[in-house]
Amino acid sequence: MRRLLALLGTASALVPPPRQLLRRPYQIQPAQMTPELQTALTLNTGLATIGTLAGQKQLTPTGLVHAWALGVILWSSFVGWRGYSLCVLYLVVGSAATKIKQKQKEAQGIAEGRGGARGPENVWGSAATAAMCALYGFRKPSLRPLLAVAYVSSLATKLSDTLASEVGKAYGKTCYLSTTLKRVPPGTEGAVSLEGTLAGFAGSVVAAAYAVAVGLTPRQAMAPVIIAAFVATTCESWLGAGAQGRVPWLTNEAL
Repeated sequence: MRRLLALLGTASALVPPPRQLLRRPYQIQPAQMTPELQTALTLNTGLATIGTLAGQKQLTPTGLVHAWALGVILWSSFVGWRGYSLCVLYLVVGSAATKIKQKQKEAQGIAEGRGGARGPENVWGSAATAAMCALYGFRKPSLRPLLAVAYVSSLATKLSDTLASEVGKAYGKTCYLSTTLKRVPPGTEGAVSLEGTLAGFAGSVVAAAYAVAVGLTPRQAMAPVIIAAFVATTCESWLGAGAQGRVPWLTNEAL
């Protein structure tokens, strides 16, 4: 008991008296916001507002919210405006590709749903890996050069996959199942065509070249990025042909 009273007395001596608290009020200091985060919030909020007022159709309302969050992550991370603009490049080119012969695709039942408008599942299906690379750069600054190459490779893969799919469905004269090489109708999961493959390769080259042009990755990274995109899209075709439809959660976005 004596020890307890002694501890209480010591604690009370450390607490300022009420009058002193009134004279010198204590305030909770808000967390400081970095200039990059301030810019990211301002820019993405402004773009989302302008897009909403202009009636943009590339994203669903919920998709726009998730794209806003993605944009804030990318701009405020080590990839900055360079990585952000590469993601915007994918969105613009990918959205344009979905519009190619859209009426024909709709008539065949192989067009993207919602008229090609991207929802949350499309946003993160396209850029979750890129976002993780950007976020991991906060934790491991020493790995940023390697993470930048991984970041570009992920978006180059997605652009390559989108162009291969959309151009193949629109212009592919002969489509083959990637696992058996049997002829299948355009739009079949896991199907590949010469036209789509060439378009996909071109997309990966564009993404890799743009990253070099803006200084996100060095020129020596172009070949690894293009090879990574080709290998990844090939694996995606194999998985689409062999597992998609059999595994319930294995959707296009998951792949």
